[in-house]
Amino acid sequence: MSLLLPDSGLLFWMLLSFGVVFAVLAKYGFPVITKMVEGRKTYIDQSLEVAREANARLSKLKEESEALIASANKEQGRILREAMHERDKIIVEARKQAEAAAQKELDEVRKQIRQEKEEAIRDIRRQVAVLSVDIAEKIIRKDLDDKHEQMKMIDRMLDEVLAASKNN
Repeated sequence: MSLLLPDSGLLFWMLLSFGVVFAVLAKYGFPVITKMVEGRKTYIDQSLEVAREANARLSKLKEESEALIASANKEQGRILREAMHERDKIIVEARKQAEAAAQKELDEVRKQIRQEKEEAIRDIRRQVAVLSVDIAEKIIRKDLDDKHEQMKMIDRMLDEVLAASKNN
């Protein structure tokens, strides 16, 4: 008996056992394994198809989001332009109101100055009238015949009035 060469009886029984096991596997095992492999292949194909659809949806959603972002940016620009226009309108309106208020105040100040001027003129006229009456009265009291004395008196009275007006 040799260790490298098997006995013919052992070889026969080994081949017979292998054939029976192969036949049983071919009849019952291989179809189940093949079916499982086909099922796995189908599952993988379906998963790939779902992944492709998800990628397509994702790219569509990405395009839609980019379109929405572009639309939002456009709307933001429009709103900013409107806000700037409204701000400019408010500034112009505020300037007009400020100018109107300043003009009104200026008119009131001019009116007040005019009134004070008229009052000052009336006061001066009263003082001139009183002075004239005083001068006339003093001239009448004095000797009306002496012209030189009359002129001195008028000069003195004017000096007194001027001094009195400077003190006031």
